[in-house]
Amino acid sequence: MSAGGSAANTAIALRILGRDVQVAGKVGVDIQGDFVISELRRQGVGVRNIRRTKNRCTSGTIILNVKGEDRRYLHYAGANAEFGSDDLDIGSLDDAMVLYFGGYLALPGFTVTPLTELLRQAKSRGMTTVLDVTMPAEEPFGIEHVAPPLLYTNYFLPNYEEAAMLTGEVDERIQCRRPNDLNPDCAVVITRGPQGTTTRRRGCLIETPPFPMESVDGAGAGDAFTAGLIAALLEEWELKRALKFASAIGASRTRVLGCFSSVFTFEETLFFLEDKR
Repeated sequence: MSAGGSAANTAIALRILGRDVQVAGKVGVDIQGDFVISELRRQGVGVRNIRRTKNRCTSGTIILNVKGEDRRYLHYAGANAEFGSDDLDIGSLDDAMVLYFGGYLALPGFTVTPLTELLRQAKSRGMTTVLDVTMPAEEPFGIEHVAPPLLYTNYFLPNYEEAAMLTGEVDERIQCRRPNDLNPDCAVVITRGPQGTTTRRRGCLIETPPFPMESVDGAGAGDAFTAGLIAALLEEWELKRALKFASAIGASRTRVLGCFSSVFTFEETLFFLEDKR
């Protein structure tokens, strides 16, 4: 058992990479909520923006790994269903350089309007904004659900299946193009697991090949990729180098069971990339 979810996984991976990070979210007043908060603290993540509710239990996910196939998730939304803009202290953005929002479209309290306003507030403070989605399979989401927030997004990070649902396209290059046409300055990064990533910004396409790993568990690999990308952006690296760095960290996550176990440190990633070069 471990803390998990897009925000928690990304935050812990950023701490492993040596960055200061705060998490905002909502958990229940239960033993699972106590565990999530204590685990984040143990990993060095700031938790002052985590709220608690007596109305719902803490969210939980059971991850089933199937050899030779993609993993399955059994998910209970729990307290996440209550998390909304009223739970956020906008002033907490004042000292931050990057805002990452994970789990959009799986958080009923954070619909398109409050998310767009949050990202607008972040951009007005000069922050870099990173948006990720989590899409329940039964929900008919389309490009119109991400169009307004994309206007205030610097990096949009859906995986291949999510991008296919949003755009109705199966070619990842077209999947990139449709969101990028809405905001040419937004880098649209389609993560494709062992097939690498496809990125488009200002009409320029970047294909980043994968790093072969003996993969045991893919849970959290996309979140580790996101953390690597954010860390690289804070280093002010150009996009192609940042994507390669992020891909190495995402691959490192898959080597053992867990949502953030085995993530490379910053120095380990540099050594790994030099060795592969």
